[in-house]
Amino acid sequence: MKFEKIHNKGQARLFKSPYLEALTKAHPLVIWGMYTPIMGWMMYHASTAFGFSATKVWSIWAIGIFSWTLFEYIAHRFLFHMTPTTETGKRIAYIMHGNHHHYPRDKQRLFMPPVPSLILSSSIFGLQYLLLGNIAFMFFPGFLLGYLMYGSMHYAIHAWNPPFQWMKPLWRNHHLHHYKDEHMGFGVSSTLWDLVFGTMFDLKKEKEDKEKVKELMFGK
Repeated sequence: MKFEKIHNKGQARLFKSPYLEALTKAHPLVIWGMYTPIMGWMMYHASTAFGFSATKVWSIWAIGIFSWTLFEYIAHRFLFHMTPTTETGKRIAYIMHGNHHHYPRDKQRLFMPPVPSLILSSSIFGLQYLLLGNIAFMFFPGFLLGYLMYGSMHYAIHAWNPPFQWMKPLWRNHHLHHYKDEHMGFGVSSTLWDLVFGTMFDLKKEKEDKEKVKELMFGK
């Protein structure tokens, strides 16, 4: 997904239809508002309908959050950064993720928009239910919260400087992913799997380019 020019203003036009185009955008608060009641109900249902103890409910929930971080890494590395050879494949890759690298300041496409998000999340829950049974009612809310935290972290990395010094490596890893090498630095909410699989930038050797970082961040 190399582009002759990275656009610091505007956003990509993904569909000719204004109705389809509108469905490609989402505000973070809309997605949080959509999923928070679902996560709460699932946790409550797991506790009351199936009789799981509070310890088990919260333990499986925490495992779900951790599992998201691995899913995030795999999806970002192998799905979002796939290198298709057909025009259709290139089009799909651009719609899924390429447009973000082309227009990194586009605030409206950091979360998957509501309609495709609900379709995909329902499919993922269905698969988890087939594999885990009723445990999915605890695991999926954690997994889903992991996604919401990932999307929020992605927004924060592009919007602000790191609020704490210990978070700076996470910020720099993602900025380098954008302007240095898109085949490195796939972790957004965590650098754990970049460290495990050897795709973490060597931040001690990488000179911080403050101007390029500024170009990738949202305007004030």
